[in-house]
Amino acid sequence: MQGLLAAIRNRGLVALMFGHMTLDSYVGVLPVLYPLLIGRYHIDLVTVGLVSFAYQGMSSLSQPFFGLVADRWGTRFVGGALLWAAIWVAAIGFAPSLPLLIACAGVAGLGSGFFHPLGAVSVRRLLPDRGRSTAMSLYVSGGTFGVAIGPLLGVFAFGLLAIRGTILLLIPGALFSCFLLLWMRGKGRAAPGRRAVVAPPGAGAGGALPLVPLVATIVLTMSRSWTTFTLEAFIPTWYHQLGYGPWFYGALASTLVLASAVGTVGCGTLADRFGRRLIVIVALVLSVPAVLLFVAFPGPEAFVTAVLVGFLAASTAPLMLMMAQELVSQRAGLASGLILGIGFLTGAVGVPVTGLVGDSLGLQAALLLQVLVVVITIPISFFLPSERFLRGLRGPAPEIEQPAPVPAGAGGGS
Repeated sequence: MQGLLAAIRNRGLVALMFGHMTLDSYVGVLPVLYPLLIGRYHIDLVTVGLVSFAYQGMSSLSQPFFGLVADRWGTRFVGGALLWAAIWVAAIGFAPSLPLLIACAGVAGLGSGFFHPLGAVSVRRLLPDRGRSTAMSLYVSGGTFGVAIGPLLGVFAFGLLAIRGTILLLIPGALFSCFLLLWMRGKGRAAPGRRAVVAPPGAGAGGALPLVPLVATIVLTMSRSWTTFTLEAFIPTWYHQLGYGPWFYGALASTLVLASAVGTVGCGTLADRFGRRLIVIVALVLSVPAVLLFVAFPGPEAFVTAVLVGFLAASTAPLMLMMAQELVSQRAGLASGLILGIGFLTGAVGVPVTGLVGDSLGLQAALLLQVLVVVITIPISFFLPSERFLRGLRGPAPEIEQPAPVPAGAGGGS
């Protein structure tokens, strides 16, 4: 609990949480757009899934590159990345044709790809070793909360202005990007009055790369992303087909993602106490019946099972991210870009693949395949790195930030 309170009091972490929340709300908005696109362009589920594929795909492919940018030039431009995404998401509703609409989504995805590794590295530099999982989970939960409120924002914006309601989404993006640009000014590499303590060379800095745990971390990220992205993307369309209204399926999508935000913080707190690998394995095993119940029994009771899915299947992302950062410790930006990019790419590819199955067998049958995806990855989870293994990589002096010594007689000022 102390670690949680300390993280909440960190102003830099809170600023990045709100920026992450704003950016990821656009992910939640896009599925609410699907029914409008299907009605306007008379397209199938595979084609409409290309909107998410463009956004998530461009975000995924660009994240390793932007991770290298963070390692080389710092993270001061994180606010500019948010503003870029906001402008192009707003442009989606004004595109004169479906191909141009998909192109706008792809260009907006570059902003997302820029923001995510920069944000993750910024947070890592703000955290002490103790409670690090809790604080990273809080940052990630900001994005998860954004995805949760996205469907509600979409229902509101599109209810007012139809497809051109995307222009309203520019407002929060512009506000929080300005705040982040001001806050990050001069803080791209380290906070004022702080100096970085660099970890000694280890496996992540020129020694043998720990391939088996790294591959396991990547595969688990891919599995989790495919399941969560697919469920979040097709809840509105599935329930629209079942005859439910926008406020029902918008609220249901938000319930699942809000539950995952709470589960993310809970998993981070438990991981600081019991270890990340154990928490990931337990969450993965318990998510099998949770996903099965959610898909097999649609209707009002899905609000209950959506909470279970959010708590279990969608809450371990920050733990995977931190594992990757520690496995490749001297290239934290690249590691963040890779793990986030691969996760986004898997989700982006998974949405149209699920749509293809849904066109042939129905959406319920397509979503039931996610149970099999989770089951297959359970054995792989036992190859995740243990805390003891990660401590060995960190060595006696992990890369954290400590207050720089103040010369005798120095006055106040910042």
